[in-house]
Amino acid sequence: MSKRDYYEVLGVSKSATQDEIKKAYRKQAIKYHPDKNPGDNEAEAKFKESAEAYEILSNQEKRSRYDRYGHAGVGGASGGGGGFGGGMSMEDIFENFGDIFGSTFGGGGFGGFSGFGGSRQGRQRINKGSNLRVKVTLTLADIAHGVNKKIKVNKYITCDTCGGNGAKDSSSYSNCATCHGTGQVTRVSNTFLGAMQTTQTCHVCGGDGKTITNKCTTCHGEGIVKDSEVISLDIPAGVAEGMQLSVSGKGNAARRGGINGDLIVLIQEEKHPDLVRDGNDLIYGLYLNFAEATLGAPVEIPTVDGKVKIKIEPGTQPGKILRLRGKGLPEVNGYGKGDLLVNINVWVPRNLSKEERKTVEQLGSLENFKPQPTADDKSFFERMKNFFE
Repeated sequence: MSKRDYYEVLGVSKSATQDEIKKAYRKQAIKYHPDKNPGDNEAEAKFKESAEAYEILSNQEKRSRYDRYGHAGVGGASGGGGGFGGGMSMEDIFENFGDIFGSTFGGGGFGGFSGFGGSRQGRQRINKGSNLRVKVTLTLADIAHGVNKKIKVNKYITCDTCGGNGAKDSSSYSNCATCHGTGQVTRVSNTFLGAMQTTQTCHVCGGDGKTITNKCTTCHGEGIVKDSEVISLDIPAGVAEGMQLSVSGKGNAARRGGINGDLIVLIQEEKHPDLVRDGNDLIYGLYLNFAEATLGAPVEIPTVDGKVKIKIEPGTQPGKILRLRGKGLPEVNGYGKGDLLVNINVWVPRNLSKEERKTVEQLGSLENFKPQPTADDKSFFERMKNFFE
């Protein structure tokens, strides 16, 4: 199912300021907060949808890519190997936007709703693997039609020996005796203002909530090992140089379980030998000889799908632009295609033999070979004259 427009999700216009976007998100998230809608799956989905929209629109760089390319520019197109995009988890929302609500929900901040782990201070830390970045080079034909690319990525994967928990066996893996499995410890100290309570990451287990007495011999207790994976990427048609796509969950695995990072794919374009890209249009410089431009002729020109024949009309002038509609590149969102623009140039020979020179001189003396600018040509020349004066 296609995603809704992020501006529509938050109920703001495309010209909305950052402050307006923040206020709109806060309103939406309060409305659909799980504490206010216990057991309501639709409300939870809208809660996540609002957070995803805010995550994009509150970031100027991501918002700019979204405005230009839509969901595909920020990881919203479907893809192989886990898919581009994916959506935000509750843990992501807690970590990224926990301070936007203040004490709206019982002083527990944004992570304070009961249905998802209790207060933020009481939640065990969930590890998250780091993101990976790769570059993928595409031809114009790849961009015109979309393409499946299989790439080999060196990364950290979950250890098969221990299943990612880092322990040699189940008896070697238990709750931390210091934090009792929470990953955090609370201390109370007396000050002149009274008793002050602070919560910190457990120094014994490092926030994992678990301790290992006998580590896995393969990963040495980390739960991850260095390896490689072949990832299939379905890249949509119409992408552009510099665009970034995201494959959810295909980055580095998290140590001792948790959430995998993402794979960020940077698009690069391979230079075409004949065609130049200008947005969704393609430009080709066609050189004609004097006879072809004067008499007209059928000629072949390259496109992303091979050569096509076009007819050059007699008397075609240098600088004329021929437009082949629909022979350019598609919009990344799937609406419409660009054109192929053929820029006509007439090749003037540099070195002539005596016979050739004599022939050209004879032609030049004929009335039809003398310059005969049209009204449009004269108007152009007048505008240029006024410009330089």
